[in-house]
Amino acid sequence: MNACASLLKAGAQCISSARWDLCGGCRVTGIPTANLTLFFVTLSFMSRPLRIEYSDAWYHIMNRGRRGERIFSKSKDYESFIELLQEAVDLWDVRISAYCLMSNHYHLLIQTPLSNISRCMRHINGVYTQRYNRSHKCDGQLFKGRYKSILVDQDNYLLELVRYIHRNPLRVGMVKNLSQYTWSSHLGYVSKAKKWDWLHKDFILTMLSSNKRKDKQAYLNFMAKDDSEELIELFEKKKLPSILGSEDFISWVRERFFSRKRHHQIPDSAQLAPELNDIITAVCRVYGIEDRILLQTRRGTLNEPRNVAIYLSRMLRKDGLVMISKNFNMAGYSSASSAIERVRKKLSTDKKLRKRIDQSKQNILKNKGQTET
Repeated sequence: MNACASLLKAGAQCISSARWDLCGGCRVTGIPTANLTLFFVTLSFMSRPLRIEYSDAWYHIMNRGRRGERIFSKSKDYESFIELLQEAVDLWDVRISAYCLMSNHYHLLIQTPLSNISRCMRHINGVYTQRYNRSHKCDGQLFKGRYKSILVDQDNYLLELVRYIHRNPLRVGMVKNLSQYTWSSHLGYVSKAKKWDWLHKDFILTMLSSNKRKDKQAYLNFMAKDDSEELIELFEKKKLPSILGSEDFISWVRERFFSRKRHHQIPDSAQLAPELNDIITAVCRVYGIEDRILLQTRRGTLNEPRNVAIYLSRMLRKDGLVMISKNFNMAGYSSASSAIERVRKKLSTDKKLRKRIDQSKQNILKNKGQTET
């Protein structure tokens, strides 16, 4: 581990120095090209978070300082980050409806009419790191890693998230009243000053009141209520979901993006995967049988629907062989492997089997009964 850590650190130095060549390696660290190649390969295989992008999507964005360190050390840092948010609104045509900057992390609520959250956040995090390092005469990584984004169902969670974000300082006891905290967009919601025109707050306020004269009070009344217990429990988890919404919303996302986003380097893409029961139900529908028939096992008797369900649980869900053998009550993982291999070989010559598997996949992705894992 120490050798790997040293290589990664030195490799990063090579990149930042931009003084290396393909023949001799880095002229700063002396690392040969072969080892630099290992560094870049290591980087390329680091897992990536799930990013789902489409026009007018809403996201709750978070990022923290590495090792829990501060990312805002003085007032100028907070001001610099807020200026950067305003720049992002103009540069990337995003809509920022809420933010809260804490000493070692931040929260944002962003809508992307141009489906460009990844590009926008690379700009925000990258430029802020440069400005912070320049201001504090330091260098290197500022944030813990890639930012965390949660795709949000605007019909069910948008208002709750605005409250959760704005109440952060209150929740941790930093202030007794939200108006006492300078570094959040709460003050923008209770102000009519033109300096807040960049904040996309009118859409949120109209969700609280259709009467513009009463929307400020409606907002304050809403903020006076306790945070959603569901959200509190959600954000206390070590691993956060990539999607937050109703069952219909999650089903829509799965149907539209699962086949495009499924990738071994994106572990969170498993959250879009169909449930095992959905696979079994879809296969049974194609073959016109009941679940109990599919799950039956008889030595020496071929059960094609069962093998297809096993094959799809491997292909679509990436379930391990041990898990598959348990789910289908098989003797062991070798039995699961054999069933998958039989289907794979038969696919090359059996048009009817290919058609049934394609129909099963379509039924799975269109299934509106899917729920969040």
